[in-house]
Amino acid sequence: MSGHDNNSDTTATKLSDLSLDPSAKTFVSRAAAETSVPSGMPQPTQEDNTRAPSIAPSDIDFNASPPTAVVNKTSVKTSSTAPSHVLAPTPVTTPATAPPAPRSITPASKSASPMPSKKAAATAAADNGTEEDTVDQETLTEFFGKEHINVLFIGHVDAGKSTMGGRILEATGMIDKRTLEKIEREAREAGRESWYLSWALDTNVEERAKGKTVEVGRAYFETDTRRYTILDAPGHKAYVPNMIGGAAQADVAVLVISARKGEFETGFERGGQTREHAVLAKNSGVNKLVVVINKMDDPTVNWSKERYDECVEKLSPFLKSNRYNLKGDVVFMPVSGYTGANIKSKVDPKDCDWYSGPTLLERLDTIHMTDRKLNAPFRMPISEKYKDMGTIVVGKIEAGSIKKGAHVLMMPNAVKVEIAALFSEQEEEIPMAGVGDNVRLRLRGVEEDDIMTGFVLCSLKHPVHAVTKFEAALGVLDHKNIISAGYNAVLHVHTAIEEITLSAMVHLIDKKTGRKSKRPPQFLKKGQQGVVVIETGGLLCVETFADSPQMGRFALRDEGRTIAIGKITKLYGVESSAAEGQAGAA
Repeated sequence: MSGHDNNSDTTATKLSDLSLDPSAKTFVSRAAAETSVPSGMPQPTQEDNTRAPSIAPSDIDFNASPPTAVVNKTSVKTSSTAPSHVLAPTPVTTPATAPPAPRSITPASKSASPMPSKKAAATAAADNGTEEDTVDQETLTEFFGKEHINVLFIGHVDAGKSTMGGRILEATGMIDKRTLEKIEREAREAGRESWYLSWALDTNVEERAKGKTVEVGRAYFETDTRRYTILDAPGHKAYVPNMIGGAAQADVAVLVISARKGEFETGFERGGQTREHAVLAKNSGVNKLVVVINKMDDPTVNWSKERYDECVEKLSPFLKSNRYNLKGDVVFMPVSGYTGANIKSKVDPKDCDWYSGPTLLERLDTIHMTDRKLNAPFRMPISEKYKDMGTIVVGKIEAGSIKKGAHVLMMPNAVKVEIAALFSEQEEEIPMAGVGDNVRLRLRGVEEDDIMTGFVLCSLKHPVHAVTKFEAALGVLDHKNIISAGYNAVLHVHTAIEEITLSAMVHLIDKKTGRKSKRPPQFLKKGQQGVVVIETGGLLCVETFADSPQMGRFALRDEGRTIAIGKITKLYGVESSAAEGQAGAA
């Protein structure tokens, strides 16, 4: 026993000599780190590093929410013996019994692609470039201090979206008193005194003259807990394509409803933008919705609870039918954008004694956002471009992070560019930005004329796919005729707009059971769902919905209205591009 006690004392003494910090953080290994293998041992092969293929879903559920961890998928590095341009992830359509197909980082396209040199350029740029350093969430939080959220204001024309945005800027101190007085004086001189708040966001001559928003207006405001970018979408049906571009950058939507007698009915009836905007926002991935019943101070309403309840009762079934979660993700509230009641300060009980809920800004501050990870490869679809002491592009970072001096790839033209400078929403230069941020980048290595809206800035090592053909699950919303093979429409995906052709019908999907038909259908009509093959006129930067919901959901428009929504399930040309790369390496 004494010998055992001596051994215990010796062990305790040795442990006490170690400088162990009981408060130290738990060590977490890097799953994506490259495996170190001694040179004398057999090196891992490409097959060893290939992940097991994911199981393809048996059916398409349009009511299913997008994968929560898609943006956070870990990129697997290839071993020293595998070609440097082949990655492990496998397309979601690969059957479970089939061997995993390697994924190419070169832009995927058909064998008859008109841009073979671009594919080679993408491969060369990735091989010669260095991978960008990642910035963890703790660093970004410490640097920025507050979480950033993009808020999209949507609704029918004249519902009061721009006026409400201007009132928010005034209430949060983002417009100084002198500037506001100047805008009010200009509006009075133009005979548009009641429009002065909307002029804070509607800045060009056409918008101010007609009182209609044309482009997606941008503004910035800040509360005690969060930073916000306002995206003021146009409400007129002629400018719905611009609204879709704004929805692609949003995290939260504020659906503005006019309670004024006659205006609510006009916006909500079939063909009104209240319906179309709500559907497009949902299809763009905006699940959080704040429905504000505006103009409650109007003489035809006078803060009437009956009018408010009528609007809520008519909107609720419609939103529920379009997959909005009314209990957790949707909230209704009465406001007056013109007077500012219930925007930042609560409405006076003398005017409205039946509402005691939060104000609009209080609600925005308490919305729970999904976890944003920065480990995914960098992705930023371009929404604007212009010249200002160099080439400037604007967009929302959909995945990963970026910092000044980093080298990235612009797809689909496969041009390697350098981030010369980053600018925040307040036009201040910043050293870094992460997923969710709406930023302006000054690029070096490309001219403004060589960039188009819908191009994507991405990681050198993990470029976005660029294809001309893909398979998609399609749901027809509203179309007076049938849709068959050979049908032409305009496709909207993230910030890109492209003319497409439905080249083939593959399956008809039973909405009740989710089963696919064995034989291809002759056509699709309103209310039906199916799997189709779509071909584009040029290279389009997309991913499958399972890999990246932000880059894999789309809308089809024709004759001035949205006729269908869909999600990409398979990319054609990806496997063949990988095979070409392997053959070239051999």
